[in-house]
Amino acid sequence: MSYFLWTLILIQSLLIYILLRNRSKYKSTRKLLKQTQHDLEHRVVERTDKLRAINNKLYDEIAKHEKTEELLRESQEYINSIINSMSSILIGVTPQSAVTHWNSAAEQATGIGAQEALGRVLIDIYPDLPVEPSAISEAIINHQAKVCENQLTKDDSYIDVSIFPLASKKLSGAVLRIDDVTMRVQLENMMTQTEKMMSLGELAAGTAHEINNPLSAILQGVQNINRRLGTAMKKNRQTAESLNTDMETIRNYLQEREILHFLENIKEAGERASHIVQNMLEFSRANNSNHSPINIIELIENTLELATDSFKLDIGVQFTHIKIDKQFADKMPSINCSGAEMQQVLLNLLRNASQALNSKKLATETEPTITVKANYDENYVTLEVADNGPGMKEAVKRHIFEPFFTTKDVGQGTGLGLSVSYFIITEHHGGTIEVDSKLGVGSRFIIRLPLY
Repeated sequence: MSYFLWTLILIQSLLIYILLRNRSKYKSTRKLLKQTQHDLEHRVVERTDKLRAINNKLYDEIAKHEKTEELLRESQEYINSIINSMSSILIGVTPQSAVTHWNSAAEQATGIGAQEALGRVLIDIYPDLPVEPSAISEAIINHQAKVCENQLTKDDSYIDVSIFPLASKKLSGAVLRIDDVTMRVQLENMMTQTEKMMSLGELAAGTAHEINNPLSAILQGVQNINRRLGTAMKKNRQTAESLNTDMETIRNYLQEREILHFLENIKEAGERASHIVQNMLEFSRANNSNHSPINIIELIENTLELATDSFKLDIGVQFTHIKIDKQFADKMPSINCSGAEMQQVLLNLLRNASQALNSKKLATETEPTITVKANYDENYVTLEVADNGPGMKEAVKRHIFEPFFTTKDVGQGTGLGLSVSYFIITEHHGGTIEVDSKLGVGSRFIIRLPLY
């Protein structure tokens, strides 16, 4: 009994020990589990914070990237807008002349869109470009810009072609800039022509002065001959009597042999030559634009004489074969104007009328006629120069006073005569000039100048 009791107590004690030990282990395990759970939660929070920070950085980078892309897109659009807004043709090419850029001006000039042009060989889509591919390759290889000035195109316009090699070391190619310089070339030609005309005017004035000297001697000689053949001069009679003759016999001989008629012809020709020289001198004084009272009828007559003597020399027009119908009002008042400039305007109008009357379109049965009228009212003097030539189309008439506009063949006119005349009448004289023309009827230019 006692053994059994101790055994039971021992077993019970052992069970209590085991329970206490398991309970302690359980507490330790539970505590460890809580610590582990706490550590896991802390690590999760840390990783979550790190992930959140990484995500925020990623979002920031994405936002910066999007902003950079937007800025690049805006910059590209801005640059393209600048390039496409330029009037110059801009073409980018590779060393093999393949097109890499094609602006709006190039599209308008060729009728080929940028998408169609990109990647194609330049000479294939722009065959009218007066620049050889070798010139482009040479500029790229030598890294030196090249400019081809005043290149004539097939439509008779002028262009400047500038070739600029790319400055980048990573990229190879060139940019071509093409500018229409037709107006500049025409202005240069006009200035050259003006200088030539000024030189010619100075030469004409000098020549006229030189001609005046022998011409004066001829006229003076004729005058002296007529005086020494006169019967009223006592010295003439005395000399004739000393030679056993008389002045009546001498004059009868000269009359019979028509020598007096020859002398009269020499006098008339000399006076006409003197008058022509005087007109040339007046016209050469183009820089004298001071206004003064001018007899408009005398100015017209002088201009017609100058046209008769000069047109057949410089444009081949037989002006003497054209009928001149002059219709002038009685007692025309003088007008305050520049005689040289008004003569220039009238010469331009007479020249154009003469050329119109020499046109192949003129009917063969029509008698070439230029009508010159002068009239006046209370406020204006009206001058008209009309011809019965082929006339002008409405489209031509609208542009007739524009600079460089001409219907003549190349080399026969610069298109400046009427524009200069328009400027002289409107700006220098405060008047008006207009044209009335009908096909098959002729053209009529009307000038109105203020009387006061």
